[in-house]
Amino acid sequence: MHAIDVLVQGYPERSLCHGGLGWSTIALLRGHGRVILVDVGAYGVRPEFGRQLAAAGVAPEAVTDVVLTHAHWDHSVNFTLFPKAEIWIGRAEMDWAAREPPGFNPLPELHVEALARHPGLHLLEDGEAFLDGFTAHLCPGHTPGCLVYRLEGNDVPVLFSGDAAKNRAELLSLATDMTMDAPASRASLERIWALWRQVPGTLLIPGHDLTMRLDATGRPAYIGQRRAGIAAWFSEDLAVMQEFDITEPRF
Repeated sequence: MHAIDVLVQGYPERSLCHGGLGWSTIALLRGHGRVILVDVGAYGVRPEFGRQLAAAGVAPEAVTDVVLTHAHWDHSVNFTLFPKAEIWIGRAEMDWAAREPPGFNPLPELHVEALARHPGLHLLEDGEAFLDGFTAHLCPGHTPGCLVYRLEGNDVPVLFSGDAAKNRAELLSLATDMTMDAPASRASLERIWALWRQVPGTLLIPGHDLTMRLDATGRPAYIGQRRAGIAAWFSEDLAVMQEFDITEPRF
């Protein structure tokens, strides 16, 4: 069994004029003598990430494994915070990412270079079993080497879909935002659905949304409650802030 805690909750957003917010899901798993993080977020999430790790009683040095769904900055850059961790990522992802020149895209080229040199790097193949209960499933489109991870051994399986299925809207529409290959992304979504339907009750933890389970009608139902907000200074007094609750849409 693995105890699973979502430390940072992904958010299904697109910034309109300031670039990506990068609010991606970070999950902590503990079991079988391992302390595992599935994705590690962006720079901006570090203060909250650190608070959540401390609240869980986990020191950075205690993390044994960082499992990355793909190499984009909002999921990968904080691997450097865990000095004793083994790093797991897809071979196809690293082969692609290491060849990409710097550009105006979500790939953090300097972190990719450091990751390629990491002494504890493990490159995963499609269908490969690793750690205790994990299996990697190649689901390209968003990037050429995105991996979806299936965890078995708990009461029900758990899928970590990363950005192969970022949110509930992508799962239901079979269409994707921010993909390098739309047909490949659709095929990957269909593969994720097939994995999800194999065992009733399977949990799906996406890259940018709440955890979900299929309801009695076979549709994704959220588990838990979204928390998201922004506080901003619009007055002449630094002590006065305006808070914006962005947990749910208002039409």
